Amino acid sequence: MPASPLWRPFTQHAVEPQPPRIVRADGAWLETDDGRRILDAISSWWVTTHGHRHPAIMTAIREATENLDQIIFAGLTHEPAEALARALVGLAPPGLGHVFFSDSGSTSVEVALKMALGFFRNRGEPRAKIAVMEGAYHGDTIGAMSVGARGVFNAAYEPLLFEVERIPFPAPGREQAAIDAVEAAGRNGELAALLVEPLILGAGGMLTYPPAVLGELARVARAAGALFIADEVMTGWGRTGTLFACEQARLSPDILCTSKGLTGGAIPLAATLATAEIFEAHWSEDRSKTFFHSSSFTANPIACAAALANIGVWRDEPVRARVATLAAAQACRLARFEADARFANVRSCGTIAALDLRVPDAGYLAEIGPKLRAFFLARGLLVRPLGEIIYLMPPYCVTEAELDSLYDAIAEAPDALGLVR
Repeated sequence: MPASPLWRPFTQHAVEPQPPRIVRADGAWLETDDGRRILDAISSWWVTTHGHRHPAIMTAIREATENLDQIIFAGLTHEPAEALARALVGLAPPGLGHVFFSDSGSTSVEVALKMALGFFRNRGEPRAKIAVMEGAYHGDTIGAMSVGARGVFNAAYEPLLFEVERIPFPAPGREQAAIDAVEAAGRNGELAALLVEPLILGAGGMLTYPPAVLGELARVARAAGALFIADEVMTGWGRTGTLFACEQARLSPDILCTSKGLTGGAIPLAATLATAEIFEAHWSEDRSKTFFHSSSFTANPIACAAALANIGVWRDEPVRARVATLAAAQACRLARFEADARFANVRSCGTIAALDLRVPDAGYLAEIGPKLRAFFLARGLLVRPLGEIIYLMPPYCVTEAELDSLYDAIAEAPDALGLVR
């Protein structure tokens, strides 16, 4: 049994080594208690967009604590939340005029699902079916697991999960099959919403699909009378090359979920944005039509202050240029693996890069995953492959030299681990 009482996420303690203890973070780097430096190539699970401890965000957090801590948000309000809601409405795709705060990506998806179902119930329309994409991941709470892929992640919890309509992932050559599946799901008038991760699946394998397909999926869902929900928890805040991925399809969803990069990764916060029509379906003198959702830390003032500072960074610094530079740098470095027989499906989407290591034993639980993690960590690189899928999602402050060290390690990995060409 482990000496520590900690129970870590996605960790099988019986086989995992004791992790490094981090004592300091700065920019793209983490420092351990024994003085080692580790390059954070996954932005600490995709959250740290600008780099660790961005000065403007840290200052905003410190200043916020001088006046406020947690304030109940049912019946009271405060300026950080009011200002952040206005700012988000100004940044989001047009038409998303109402903001509901929560505290994690999973929760923002739960909120979106409840908004969609409440919308139709309050209007007296019998729609309760949710359509989702095969292989998707939307979080680890019950609703978010229900709309995610079924498998080892949630097999033990199957009795708790509700059924959804699953459409094929629109891989090359299967785009029309995915579109047709949405159309079929909506034919009987029961489809309430289509929920997707726009342009790229995250934990589902970093699989990409084009903006035109995203736009067509939304069009077909709406033609069936359903809502379109964009889970931008991972894809937002520049990850796919634009502030929100939906922009690339010139698409305004009915509901948009955001978290992770919302505060620059400094502190937990999430928001679910919705149209006026959805808000107004819950606006009534009949109190039974209230949107019944909350968490104790809804619209935490310190987290809202951090998010406002993050928006200020986007406004005052050349973040979009950094995103474009990083996207080009990743694509350039990936090119060396296009003809490398040891790798397959070399791909990128904005600042996200991925490629598959050719191994006989593939999948999330394959032994190659922990071996790759250990290989990279021994070289001072924090990379967390999804089984044989190696992906990089570094903060926007990463340098060319730091990227070179990552891609050189990827090239070295197959031979170092004894894999046959």
